[in-house]
Amino acid sequence: MKQRLGWKRTVAAGVVAWGVLVGGTAAGAARAAAAEGGATVDGGLTRGGGFTRTSPVRLAPGVSYAEFRLPLPRGIVRGHLLTVDLSRPAVSVDLLHPAAVAARAPVSELAEDRDAVGAVNGDFFNISEAEHPGVEVTGSSVGPAVSSGRELKGAVPDGQRFGPTLPPGASTQDVLGIGYDHRARLDRLALRGAVRSASGSWPLRGLNQYALPQDGIGAYTARWGRTSRERAVCGTDTDRGAGCDTDTAEVTIRNGRVAERAQRPGAGVIARGSVVLVGREAGARRLRALHLGERVRISHRLVGRLPGRLRCAVGGFPVLRHGHPAAGLDTVAVTMRTSAGIANRGRTLLLMALDGEKGHHQTGLTVRELAGLMARLGAHEAIDLDGGGSTTFVTQNRYGEAQVRNHPTGGKERPVANAVGVFSDG
Repeated sequence: MKQRLGWKRTVAAGVVAWGVLVGGTAAGAARAAAAEGGATVDGGLTRGGGFTRTSPVRLAPGVSYAEFRLPLPRGIVRGHLLTVDLSRPAVSVDLLHPAAVAARAPVSELAEDRDAVGAVNGDFFNISEAEHPGVEVTGSSVGPAVSSGRELKGAVPDGQRFGPTLPPGASTQDVLGIGYDHRARLDRLALRGAVRSASGSWPLRGLNQYALPQDGIGAYTARWGRTSRERAVCGTDTDRGAGCDTDTAEVTIRNGRVAERAQRPGAGVIARGSVVLVGREAGARRLRALHLGERVRISHRLVGRLPGRLRCAVGGFPVLRHGHPAAGLDTVAVTMRTSAGIANRGRTLLLMALDGEKGHHQTGLTVRELAGLMARLGAHEAIDLDGGGSTTFVTQNRYGEAQVRNHPTGGKERPVANAVGVFSDG
């Protein structure tokens, strides 16, 4: 498949010319403008303002690529856009991720490994532990993650997230999801689970997460990887920088029974089929009640608010709902942004990343401006993904290899926790 589409893509890309935003994107702009009582949003981001876009180039059946340009008083906003027709049976979207939840990799590598037609970086992640010297950085994402129908992890507490401040009403449980019905949607995934033994039954509060809720118990499976689990007991539900808890316990469940016990979270590979339970405060005291050889049953699942099973899900926070920018979006911090938008009642997915090229009076956007941009591009709903140095936009080149289209602000790709990948078998 790599070789089959590459040459046509390259020839088409060479003859693209700038064009004025028309058609479905204009309809998106009109919706957003109407939502604001007919006024423009964020200084002209939803109509006028010299916004131009290249004619779309077909990358594969149901997948097209375009670039856009928007002059602002402080500089030029340039970006890249994938438009994905989810109604095409041959088209699919999945979450790309490294071999372990607690690991990172460049988007181009993740896309290359899965032969994706295109991809953008995904969720915010545990990028630094300057607040906890000596604690290993996990690289694990903030929100829930589902890939190919497999539930990889749950969401950390709101106060433990990395990234910009959440707007009112948003949560680390917010996701962009793609269902088995080939529809995209914004949803919220909550972890539901339990730890049951003769000693009692307790709620499971974490699944492969770099941070656990206070008084909680979290489960770590083989998907977590070999990274230390110590970070799970650092910080609090409201303060990521708070110290690491000392009232902790860890229990290894092997073949359904308690096989090992420890006072502190450990590290190393978790055998397939085994589960490591980590507890803090009240959760630790409950785990200490378990004795070696005791039978333990563990259950967990991610539950959405909307019906229908998700094939994939990636964390982020909503910036556009029903054509309206979300309330309380930041209007100050300007940086490169990555976003996913939904149009055509979930049948169309828009993947956007700004370009960070230096020396061309480039500028980024505030989160509020991002909402206006996504409406201008035709989205009815949109989510903010990780930005800044993580912003990466990849498509296949003529040889079927993953090519980074944008200019990452750090001068090279930043390894990230996950990415949104697009596939076409046509």
